[in-house]
Amino acid sequence: MVSPAIALAFLPFLVTLLIRYRHYLALLYRAVLLGWLRDRLTGVPREQRAYLLAHAVPGDPRHVLQTFDQWCYRREHLSSVGPLKGRSERLLYERAPLRVLELGAYCGYGTVLLAQGLPPGARLYAVEGDPRHAAVAEKVIRLAGFDEQRVELIVGPSEEVIPRLREKHGLPKADFVFMDHGKRCYLRDLRLLETHQLLAEGATVLADNVLFPAPHFLQYAKTCGKYRCKVHRASLEYFRAIPDGIAELRYAGNG
Repeated sequence: MVSPAIALAFLPFLVTLLIRYRHYLALLYRAVLLGWLRDRLTGVPREQRAYLLAHAVPGDPRHVLQTFDQWCYRREHLSSVGPLKGRSERLLYERAPLRVLELGAYCGYGTVLLAQGLPPGARLYAVEGDPRHAAVAEKVIRLAGFDEQRVELIVGPSEEVIPRLREKHGLPKADFVFMDHGKRCYLRDLRLLETHQLLAEGATVLADNVLFPAPHFLQYAKTCGKYRCKVHRASLEYFRAIPDGIAELRYAGNG
C-alpha cells in the first residue's frame, strides 16, 4: 500500500500535469466522454441531432456555418474544420479553381465552406466514407442552397472512390484538393491521386490536422520533389488553446 508521504510527494507533479494538459482534458471530456454519454441517452448520434437543420436559414451558407459554430462552441464538439482556419477560403478566391475535391465531407461544414468560395461554373466533388455522416452532409449542403450541379456528394471509402473519379464521376483532374478525413489516409490518398493522374499541374492540396497524426504525409510531401510545401500554424477547431496545423501543398508535377 502506498504511504501518505509518497502520495503527497507525487501531488505537485500531478497538479502540474493537470494544469499543463487541462485543455486536452477538456477536449477529451467534450469531444469524447460527453458526446458518448449524449449519444447513449438520446439514442441519436451527435452528427444527426436536428439543431442545425431547425435553426439555420435555408439558402444562406454563411448562416449555416455560423449555426454550426455556435452549436460546437456552446453545446457539442464536432470535428469540422471550424471558423479559424479560413485559409481555404482565401486560397479559393485567389486561385479560382474549377474542379475541387474534398476528402472527408463529414457533416458538410467544410463542403459548404468550400462551395461558397467557388467561382461561377466550378464544381465540388465531396467524398464521405461513412453513410451516416453523408446523410447529414447531404441535408446540410442542400440546406445551404447548393444543388447537385454545384456539389456532388460521393459516398464510399476514399481508396475506392479515387480510382473511379474520372470514369464514373467525370473529374479529369482536380485543381484544388482539401483533405480532412482519416489522417492515416492522407499519404495513401495523395499517392492514389498521383497514380491516377488526378492532380492538375499547379494544383493546391490543403490537409488539415497535420501536426500530430500525419507525420509521414508531411515527410513525403517535403521530400518527394513533387510539391512546394508550407505548414501554417493554427489552433484545433473550437479549442483555441490547442495548437494545430494545416499543410498547403502546390503540385509541381512528376518532373
